[in-house]
Amino acid sequence: MAILKRGLAGEPVKVLQQKLGVTADGQFGPGTEKALKDYQTKHGLQVDGIAGPDTFVQMGLYELVLLKNGTRGTTVKKMQEALGITADGQFGSGTAKAVTDFQTKNGLAADGMAGPSTLAKMKLIGFTAEVVQKSEITGGSGPAPGAPPEAAAPPKSIWGTIKSIFGG
Repeated sequence: MAILKRGLAGEPVKVLQQKLGVTADGQFGPGTEKALKDYQTKHGLQVDGIAGPDTFVQMGLYELVLLKNGTRGTTVKKMQEALGITADGQFGSGTAKAVTDFQTKNGLAADGMAGPSTLAKMKLIGFTAEVVQKSEITGGSGPAPGAPPEAAAPPKSIWGTIKSIFGG
């Protein structure tokens, strides 16, 4: 999941709500949806009440951008241009292979998805080390007592906190 819409909950929703100036409870309900539609209308975006990569970039919420198979839009097109592949704005299997190859060559986790770490390595505008840090959550407060520092849980994507508020 690389979009935020009604019925979802988690840290990315809270970040979006803070940017929209609504109660940041981490639950994407009707108030968040209305505020998002108002934002989309005001900024010439597709008005659907769904926040995806192009909305996140427009809002300056680069830490929430996660491009993967099935994602479409201007942000995908810019990434494809940076990769030197056909830039049609549609993330398909060819784009996934190009992303995986890029990640492998640049010492990144080669998962075929382009989040802030990958996009920062591509030097796409807006993706910085600070954005990468904001896009990650740590697995806890550090290593277990007596464990070496490298035993600390590696950072995970903020997207790992997403769940449905409808129990699905």
